Amino acid sequence: MAAMMGVRVSSGARSARSGHSRVSRSSRPSRVSVVASSAGHLSSSDLTFKGKPASSTCVVVLGPTGYIGKYTTRELIARGYDVVAISRSKSGIGGAGDEQKVRDDLPGATVVFGDATDKDSLKKAFQDIGKPVDAVVCCLASRTGGVEDSWLVDYQATRNGLDVGLEFGMSHYVLLSAICVQKPDLVFQKAKLKFEQELVDASSASDGKLTYSIVRPTAFFKSLAGQVEVVRGGGPYVMFGNGELCACKPISERDLAAFISNGVDDETYYNKILPIGGPGEALTPKQQGAILFEKFGIEKPFYVTPPIQIMDVVIKGLDAVAGWFPENKSLEDAAEFGKIGRYYAAESMLVLDETTGDYDANATPSFGNDTLEAFFEAAVKDPEVLKAQALGDQAVFGVGKGEEV
Repeated sequence: MAAMMGVRVSSGARSARSGHSRVSRSSRPSRVSVVASSAGHLSSSDLTFKGKPASSTCVVVLGPTGYIGKYTTRELIARGYDVVAISRSKSGIGGAGDEQKVRDDLPGATVVFGDATDKDSLKKAFQDIGKPVDAVVCCLASRTGGVEDSWLVDYQATRNGLDVGLEFGMSHYVLLSAICVQKPDLVFQKAKLKFEQELVDASSASDGKLTYSIVRPTAFFKSLAGQVEVVRGGGPYVMFGNGELCACKPISERDLAAFISNGVDDETYYNKILPIGGPGEALTPKQQGAILFEKFGIEKPFYVTPPIQIMDVVIKGLDAVAGWFPENKSLEDAAEFGKIGRYYAAESMLVLDETTGDYDANATPSFGNDTLEAFFEAAVKDPEVLKAQALGDQAVFGVGKGEEV
């Protein structure tokens, strides 16, 4: 068996305090206690799913062409699972990928096509698999964070995955959620949280026939990569307030894919909500900017620090206009996008202590080997690195939209 490594809880995070998002230090252990497999691939002879060899275990991935879904699909294939990827016929950023591109991107997977937002379409895709399903790994996420899209994807499509999966023999559901659902101020968070609860309830009512793993990652590298090219071009690094309103423990797509895959083959992950971050200390935007300037060799960092209250004014205006024209869904979405931007500028992507209301860096488990510093260094040396981090429709205000590779 390959070497094992534990999920770590960092003890050296700096505090970041504001009226919006306080990050505290604590000696308390993490609320999550799991043992994670090494990020290195394990052979199929090493892995089992509820006593069944990986090679005989059918794992369906929903959202296999997305940022995390693609890496997770490849990781599961590398571990020896019988992987089925269910994708839309037009997938990827802006629907630019056709059926052949999906097949080319996921060698080793059986690819079938269907729309998870349409229950009948998804049922037809499961029928096309032609055999019972053991586990479903759901990496679906709203493309934009808009109101209707959030309920359609973050709730209904993920719910469809559960319902249809159960019809075809599924006994374990791995859900990629988000750590920010702890404080659900946004529509997509409320949609994710609603399904999380329904998944837990379904498991509780199943007499042990259905298990789950809910993975709540912190910030992705891609969400922090949007300013690399701006700084490369001599522009400023933008952060709100003093740059210490929030903090996160960013995790790479590769490490997160390994953690999600552990949710299939490691039973210590079962029936748990699993917040997870990357290795090292929690980083504020100011610390992230300092790392980036250092990697570019810029001795005099250039920061722009608008007050967070500017966003409050903008959001208030957008809400007012959307209220005047309730039938205009694009205006409703514009107001929601403003709220999303403000949320991420002020709220930490760390475990929230429900007793104190503070975000706790020490209670946020760490996993993997990839650091943001190493990622920034690679991106500075080779701009091509950023192409794999394109946000597409998930880009906030168009920053980091990019193209899919």
